[in-house]
Formats: sequence, C-alpha cells, structure tokens
Amino acid sequence: MAALGGRGSAAAALLLRRPGPGLRPVPRRYRYKEKWAATAPRIPCTRLALHHFDMSYSLQLKDLWPSVRASLLCEQKYGALLNNFSADNYVTQELELMNATDFVSEGSKKAQQGAAAEEVARGESRLQEASGKVRTVMQTETMTQAETSLPLRASISSNIKCYTYPRGDITRFRPARQDCLGLLDYYLMDAASVLPVLALNVQRGDLVLDLCAAPGGKTLALLQTGLCGHLAANDVSISRTKRLYNILHSYVPKEIRETVSVTSYDGRDWEKLEGGTFHKVLVDVPCTTDRHSVMEEENNIFHKRRTKERQMLPMLQLQLLMAGILATKPGGEVVYSTCSLSSLQNECVIERAVDIAETQFNITVHVEDLSHFRTLFQDTFSFSDCRLGELVLPHLTANFGPMYFCKLRRV
Repeated sequence: MAALGGRGSAAAALLLRRPGPGLRPVPRRYRYKEKWAATAPRIPCTRLALHHFDMSYSLQLKDLWPSVRASLLCEQKYGALLNNFSADNYVTQELELMNATDFVSEGSKKAQQGAAAEEVARGESRLQEASGKVRTVMQTETMTQAETSLPLRASISSNIKCYTYPRGDITRFRPARQDCLGLLDYYLMDAASVLPVLALNVQRGDLVLDLCAAPGGKTLALLQTGLCGHLAANDVSISRTKRLYNILHSYVPKEIRETVSVTSYDGRDWEKLEGGTFHKVLVDVPCTTDRHSVMEEENNIFHKRRTKERQMLPMLQLQLLMAGILATKPGGEVVYSTCSLSSLQNECVIERAVDIAETQFNITVHVEDLSHFRTLFQDTFSFSDCRLGELVLPHLTANFGPMYFCKLRRV
C-alpha cells in the first residue's frame, strides 16, 4: 500500500469504502433544519391584521366595511400642508394650476355663508316680531342651518392651508423643495390629520401641549396657525423625537423654533411635571395604525412579539388622555385622536376618561359637538356616524384616514 503513494492511497481508501454486493451507497446529508420560530413568522403580520379587522370591523361598520377594506389596501391619498414660513411665493399658484384646492379655506367660506344666512334670518325674525307675524317653517330651517355652521367660524384657523386634489383624482404631489432660506415649501401628510388641529381651535397666546408629537405633522400644523404662545412637543420615543427635530429644522425658522420645547418624557407622567398648565392639549395617541398594519410588515403592531402591547393599547390611550386632561387649565380644551377605526380605541376611551375624571379627580369634562365638521368638509372627506367625536373613513374616491378625533372641555 505504501508503494501506491499519493493518488494510490486515495484510490485504496475509496475501494475500502465501496459497498459490497447488494448494498446501496448512502448519500451524505448536508441539509439543515430551518428554525421558523426564530427567523420568520409563518403568517405575515399584514394578513393577521386584515383577519383581525375583518372580524371586528365587519360587525362595527357592517355594510361599509367592504368599501373601507378595499380603500385601506389601496394607495393612500395625501394633502400638502403649506409652509407659511417658506419664502416660496409661487407654490399656491402652482398647486391651484394643478387643480388642487385648500380644503380649509373652502370650509371657512361655507362657515361665513352660514353666518351670513344667520344674520339675514335674525333680521327677518325681528321684522316679523315687530309686525306680530309668526316665523315660517322655511325661516326656521334657515336659522337651524346657520346655527349649525356658526361654531366653525371659531374652529378654523385661516392661517392653516392644506391642499388636496378633488375626489377621484389620484394625482400625486411633487416632492417638497427648498426655498432660498433652505426651508421646504410644503409637508405631505394625510389631510385628515389636519382636522384634530382645527378642532383644537388655538387662540393667540395659548400655551399648547402636543403630548405625543412625533413624527411631527400635527406639531407643524399647530405652528402654522401662528397663534401658539408656547408649544410643548413631547414624545416618549427618542428615535421618533429625532424625526420631530428634523421636521422642525426643515420647515421652521430658528426664531419660531425657539418658542417650541421638545421633550422625551413618558406622556402618562405629564401631570406630575406640569399639571393644570395648558390652554390646549392635543393627545394623538399610539394606536393600531390600521392602514400601516395592513400594508407594511416593518414595525407592525400585529407582530407576534407585540401581542401584549397591542392588547394593552386601550389602557395606554386612556392613561395618556387622562394625563392630557389633568395637564389642562380649567376651561381648557383637549383633542383626542387616533388613526384607527376601532371603537374600543376611540369612543370607549373617551367614555371611560370622562367617568374617571368625574369619579376620581372631581373634574367635570364636557364632550364638544363637532358635527359641523361633516357639513363643512364633506366634499373632501367621508365621515361615519359615531356616538362621540368624528371619524373619517377611507373611501376609494377620497382615500384619507382613518382618523378619529374628539374634543373635550375641562369645565
């Protein structure tokens, strides 16, 4: 065997391994077993979310759910929140040439028309009372319509401008561009996200708290009013707070940024920090973010690892809303909002907060009527009936939302 050397020794070894008569060679196995539980979920999070929504929202929305479902699975529609701090004077003209309209100013025009109708009706009423005549049914209806529109005169800041394309128009906005000062000309966001800011009705000099501010779209909209005496923008997530900083630096000049304090506290503890301080508080809570949940795997709340977190959402939302109520001065206002269709995360949280404020803190909280928002913005958004607050439903011709918002006044 030693004489074979080199190749001979290898051949001899191969002969020794060769199976005898009637025996098959056994192939070597190089396969490995995949660890499914550690590498990837068997069912995508988006499918789990859609299955969950099919079970719950089909009962809640009934015949509306198939249409809403289809809309959630289609591309979202955006609005362009105009940056009033930008030096670009041509962006408004450019947007209007593209057939986009400012839905906020359109709503303001309707409110003014309602106020004018109210004045006419009052004048006719005084004339009839002087002559001893009885008011007609038609005039009574005119008064009712005018009174419905009147509250919105105080609820819309004419400084906020948000452009949208008409119903059924799926044209995309161009990316934002910088002006000569380095500020971007508009911010692309779900136009329905502007509604909670409008409902907050910021007045000049108000101290305002945005309790869950990041990534910063609503914070930017609050600054566009030009009315905040001071704005406290808080978010518990440091990484999300960095995104908020980036937005402020991209859209807001330095002298305005100095009126904003950005913090990363747990919003549930805010009452311990600055209780009873603010005139207006926006509580845009973490939620199931329904559209994201059915479209994106990344950071999906329906991931198996986040099951407990998802189940505890209503409790977290309630705690944040209570912190917002306690942070408000007597007579101040709180707007609660989510981007979910779930009544458990929406009306149920409001009802529970009102009860806890009364029984545990001896605070009376009044739920404000926002039904006039439907009248004035029905050309842009699709609304659904709610026990409390207002809910924007995604619709194929107006694919904004979902967006729930409800206004509370601390008496």
